[in-house]
Amino acid sequence: MVVLVKALPQPSKRYGETVCCAGVTEQREWKRLFPVRFRHLEGRHSFGRWDVITFRYRRPTHDSRSESCHVFEDTIARNGSLPPRERARLLDPLVVPSISSAAAQGRSLALIRPKNTCFRLKPKKPGHIADERAAYKRAAKQTAFFDKQLAEIEPSPFEFIFDFEDGDGHHSFRSGDWETHTMFWKWRMSHGEAGALSRMSAVYNDHYPGRGMAFVVGNQAKRPHVWQLLGVLRLDEVRQPDLFG
Repeated sequence: MVVLVKALPQPSKRYGETVCCAGVTEQREWKRLFPVRFRHLEGRHSFGRWDVITFRYRRPTHDSRSESCHVFEDTIARNGSLPPRERARLLDPLVVPSISSAAAQGRSLALIRPKNTCFRLKPKKPGHIADERAAYKRAAKQTAFFDKQLAEIEPSPFEFIFDFEDGDGHHSFRSGDWETHTMFWKWRMSHGEAGALSRMSAVYNDHYPGRGMAFVVGNQAKRPHVWQLLGVLRLDEVRQPDLFG
């Protein structure tokens, strides 16, 4: 499977802190992996977007979505990554015109080409940040051993929002893409907060739309009518040949 999504960590009473990962097989089948615990994404087990991984799984007990897989974490193995020149070839046939068209086909994961995108941010209230920070610490204590790295995760002070259009009209989705939030923290360390936000705006408002961008969207198991933005991809547009050129 080619990894496309590493979503923001979410608290889990059973597993501590889990990360929803999703991607596409060579046969262009969507797979959603759960549970992948936060600490599994560190060290020698780490993998990122565009990496190719193999794993064993079974059908989940409490998730009827066809793409969902209860993965056996210890079987996850990284086997290289998908070269940039091959990404559009693999993924472009999966693009659907709208979120509603994906839902009508019974899908819970989909790839869309957003139009008229606008990346913006919204400061979180201090109480919201404190609640998120406390949730990470509680999740760290719920694991079999205290997870120091997990307890030290600092929530982003902003909500990162994408306004966009698909075949059905206008949407505003908060980004659940972990890479968006890690981009902020990485650049804040090297360029300060204002510099980080300026660079992120250049990436998502200029660079990605200008060269080709796609969104991975998915719905919730308990609320299938609620769709979320899980991944923001830099993905080349596939140019159609000019039949009259």
